[in-house]
Amino acid sequence: MTQTERKQLLIIAHAPSPNLQRMLDAIVRGAEHEDIENVEVRVLPPLEAGPEDVLAAGAIILMTPENLAYMSGAMKDFFDRTYYPVLEEKQGLACAIVVRAGHDGTGTLRALKTILTGLRWQQVQEPLLCKGQWDEAFLAQCEELGMGMAAGLDAGIF
Repeated sequence: MTQTERKQLLIIAHAPSPNLQRMLDAIVRGAEHEDIENVEVRVLPPLEAGPEDVLAAGAIILMTPENLAYMSGAMKDFFDRTYYPVLEEKQGLACAIVVRAGHDGTGTLRALKTILTGLRWQQVQEPLLCKGQWDEAFLAQCEELGMGMAAGLDAGIF
């Protein structure tokens, strides 16, 4: 299969800390599992991602820390720049959310869900909310989410 026939899983991740980077690495590790053949994984920080990246994606994973009961400013900036340019063309885009929350994460999830509802993107997995004190189990959960998204894209489920 040629590169152009491969489906793209776009991961927009704000990972400013070592633990968030570990979570991102776990998502990518899952998404690049050896059994997944026809998916290209592309990772971009929110400040570098734009509408053209979303338009090329077959599915998207959004990862952000909880900052002041909201998504990171970088993730908000991504949505500010891409919302209207992708609104019509990417309705139904399969997506998943990963939030690393030191507190409860409800404000962050609410804000993301509101934006995704407006975009008419389809959450194909329950949001992964990694909250409270750091737990090494977060890494396995992230890897599973990445694998699930890539496998679903590979199988044509979304």
